[in-house]
Amino acid sequence: MTTYRQPGVVVTDHHFPVPLDHDRPDGELIEVYAREVTAAGLGDAERERLPWLLYLEGGPGFGARRFIGRQAWLDRALREFRVLLLDQRGTGRSTPANRQTLPLRGDAAAQADHLVHFRADSIVRDCELIRRRLTGGAPWTVLGQSFGGFCAVHYLSTAPEGLERVLVTGGLPSLDATADEVYEAAFPRIRRKNEAHFARYPRDAERVRAVAAHLLEREVVLPGGGLLTVEAFQSLGILLGSGDGTHQLHHLLEGAFVPTPTGPELADAFLEQVQAHLSYAGHPLYALLHEAIYAQGRGPTDWAAERVRADFPEFDAAGALASGAPVLLTGETVHPWHFTTDPALRPLRETAGLLARRDDWTPLYDPERLAANRVPVAAAVYHDDMYVDTAHSLETARAIRGLRTWVTDEFEHDGVRAGGPRVLDRLLALSRDEL
Repeated sequence: MTTYRQPGVVVTDHHFPVPLDHDRPDGELIEVYAREVTAAGLGDAERERLPWLLYLEGGPGFGARRFIGRQAWLDRALREFRVLLLDQRGTGRSTPANRQTLPLRGDAAAQADHLVHFRADSIVRDCELIRRRLTGGAPWTVLGQSFGGFCAVHYLSTAPEGLERVLVTGGLPSLDATADEVYEAAFPRIRRKNEAHFARYPRDAERVRAVAAHLLEREVVLPGGGLLTVEAFQSLGILLGSGDGTHQLHHLLEGAFVPTPTGPELADAFLEQVQAHLSYAGHPLYALLHEAIYAQGRGPTDWAAERVRADFPEFDAAGALASGAPVLLTGETVHPWHFTTDPALRPLRETAGLLARRDDWTPLYDPERLAANRVPVAAAVYHDDMYVDTAHSLETARAIRGLRTWVTDEFEHDGVRAGGPRVLDRLLALSRDEL
């Protein structure tokens, strides 16, 4: 283990060998990495007495947030916990799964079979193995953001004995909705976020139309080799789900074009920023497994977002330009064309197709066990969250015995980051019946 200091904290690196397939514990091992963070100034005995809080990041496919010192909710957590920031399997400094490493597994079929072991069920079994090593068997508190909340609900379904309490921010999943049903609920929310953005920044509607028209007329290659198609440009709407995303999008759009001797062109600075927002190089598992997180043993996901989008013709850019309607941006959706436009995903196109056609996904949640839950659970549900349907979340909240909700429109999906210590403070109080 390596230990070092940052402002106000002591950080210790942990590396845990875990089975690739937990049903074959004597088989291949992979590594899961985590950072332990404690407040500076504690003695060894005092630190050892602190209870553990495990943080599960959103995604899928993102490593745990790299805090510097006591940023955001971490400051509140360190007042009473030792915090473990987990890089879920395949992410961050854990054994990677990407276009460079997956070919070591063999052909596309072998890669798809390998990635079956990277959903919430395997992540939670990693957590249980790590918990027993770190806590001596004592249960711990879990804080799950977005997809981390999905993992936490699976945790409640399968290993509640490992949990002291569960705190969920923007991540109560439907217990039974199909991927199609998730996206049927999502596209109307995405439309509302577009309408709110254009109401705040009216000139952006024309800027979006201008960029879309430009992209329909010519091929644009991003600095890293990606293709900026009109559909890829529309996917910048994912920014509209975060607290400051509407402002980020506005600043991006207002610098879209520069004058040149041959007429207006998309600015190099604009294209560089677009690439940073759209590239999956740092989180390919998000694209590969995003629809699989909704797979509940009811057949293949079969590119649900792409199919459902066809039922919402207002998102067709060419049609909108022809009719004079606003060109709407999309949101947290993954499509087959992502595996053509993005260089980080192109080599994985066949693998992604096999995952989309897979029909043997196992259910992730146990409604009967959740109905009998005895673990204190508190969840922040963000009103009209663009990423996770509010109605689905509240239905799940009613299905988990004893769960207390805080429904708020003060934050978007990233409230646990944007709200500093307030969100965690309120959820802890709710879980302890202090409110």
